[in-house]
Amino acid sequence: MDDVADWAKLGALPTFAVVGLGGAGSDAVRDLVDLGLSPQVHPVAINTDAQHLLGLGLDERILIGQRELKGRGSGGDRGGVLRAAVDSREEILRRLRNYEVVFLLAGLGGGTGSTLLPYLCRELRRTEALPIPIVFLPFSIELQTNPARRETVDYALDELEALGGLLVALDNEKLRRHEALPMQRVFRFRSSYLRQLIESLHDMVNGSSQMNVDLATLRNHLGDSGLSTVLVGEHHYSEPDRLVRAALKDSLLDFELSQETSALIHLDGGSNLTLRTIDRVLRTMHESLHAPRRVVLGTRIRAESREVVRLTAVIGGLKPRTMRQVLGRSGPVPNIPLVR
Repeated sequence: MDDVADWAKLGALPTFAVVGLGGAGSDAVRDLVDLGLSPQVHPVAINTDAQHLLGLGLDERILIGQRELKGRGSGGDRGGVLRAAVDSREEILRRLRNYEVVFLLAGLGGGTGSTLLPYLCRELRRTEALPIPIVFLPFSIELQTNPARRETVDYALDELEALGGLLVALDNEKLRRHEALPMQRVFRFRSSYLRQLIESLHDMVNGSSQMNVDLATLRNHLGDSGLSTVLVGEHHYSEPDRLVRAALKDSLLDFELSQETSALIHLDGGSNLTLRTIDRVLRTMHESLHAPRRVVLGTRIRAESREVVRLTAVIGGLKPRTMRQVLGRSGPVPNIPLVR
């Protein structure tokens, strides 16, 4: 009986948290909760602004920088935020120690989120956690009219890309496709996409599958893939080509690919999902990513019939400085495919 109890502990599913850093990141976590974020993904907010944290309505909140910043925000002072983070390091890690996968959300350009994100990614990697940074890239006009904001964005991206591993960058500029809609609805669209992405990764790792992709598989894939990102898409099971296009082209991020790509592909569908559809998805991804050097496939076939198939793809081999290419602050890189 003791052996069985020990096995049950060892077989416990990985635990997930989504942590908002600074104002934009914390707002995004609140929006995810409002949209009905899975209760298996625990929401947390960390900020230097006490009033902002109080207004979020989240149970788990961490205020840092009380001694120097007095709970009034950072005002773009990266040095002050870093000192606050170092002072609060033990508390933050203690509050996050029970989570094996930690999504870290931040808008780039301000002081708190831009500074906390690379710092916490490094610190969490020293534990057994897998941090997944998700950044919101500013609108182009913000960068064109505010050199200090551009400098802060460059600082954060340099730090994050140097760390390697997973990096998800949602480009606010791509929200302009909905610019005729009220701003609140536009950002809710971004939150809906973000919720789908987070829950797709959670389901991929924690759900039992016919061809399993667990946390160890994800870690091993990332360990040999360099800078990586993750895409999600959904479409009718009878149109696998459009399913791949939905993931590659309808997302809120762009990225530059190197010549050494890899892909971890997971398909979640119903009992009517056919081998023909799976084969076509693999072939289309293989062509779109220009013959990746390695492909790992996972599938989950539900007991019931489903019209829609969800594709989750972890793409490795992003080109260094890829996010600055997307933001248009460098010339195009010749002979490197741009996935849009």
